[in-house]
Amino acid sequence: MSIRKARILYVEDEKVLSELVTESLIAKGYRVETGSDGLEGFELYENSTYDLCILDIMMPKMDGYTLAKKIRSLNDQIPILFLTAKNTASDVVEGFSSGGNDYLKKPFSMQELHARIENLIRMTTQNATPNIVEEQTINIGRFSYYPIKQELVLADEIRQLSHREHELLVLLLQSNKGVVDRRIILKKIWGDDSFFHSRNLDVYIRKLRKYFEQDDAVQIITLKGVGYRFVY
Repeated sequence: MSIRKARILYVEDEKVLSELVTESLIAKGYRVETGSDGLEGFELYENSTYDLCILDIMMPKMDGYTLAKKIRSLNDQIPILFLTAKNTASDVVEGFSSGGNDYLKKPFSMQELHARIENLIRMTTQNATPNIVEEQTINIGRFSYYPIKQELVLADEIRQLSHREHELLVLLLQSNKGVVDRRIILKKIWGDDSFFHSRNLDVYIRKLRKYFEQDDAVQIITLKGVGYRFVY
């Protein structure tokens, strides 16, 4: 799919802003459908197919967080971008927790909005479900990772990862620099999200961070109460 032909659902209750953003996106070649509140947005989503959702947070009838959760219940892959006047840490955490992939604080430039949209769609269409295990080599900052051998290499230094360390690293890589829900990690690797296994996950996260500490650009970012974002 060409990025410029992507179909976007844009839900925004500020009429003037909605018109400005819609005109700007159409001028860039996107196909855009708009809703003016959360309920209308969900009805549109249920009855059509989109490549990306742009959601305001403060809306009548249904807020953006609730709308994102309902969309996520139907599609766990579609990228969701929040537009918001709220930018406290708790707001950001709630946005990611409800299924958002990115957020943009109002007021924003159209240029930045276009860049965020292109990045989200490109990551989704090119690497929606990367089969990391079958890759020969994955570049992670200055490191090279060999999934089949489970070896992490930097210059002449080779570190052999344990099976569980490998499983965790693969989940982080498969997120394509998005947010990985902590509960999903626990259930996929340990089978449940019990307190004991939760503490084990903390230990393995610390191990991976230590392995990558020679490259400051490689970071495992904790989103408290949500999960992790792996950037490099």
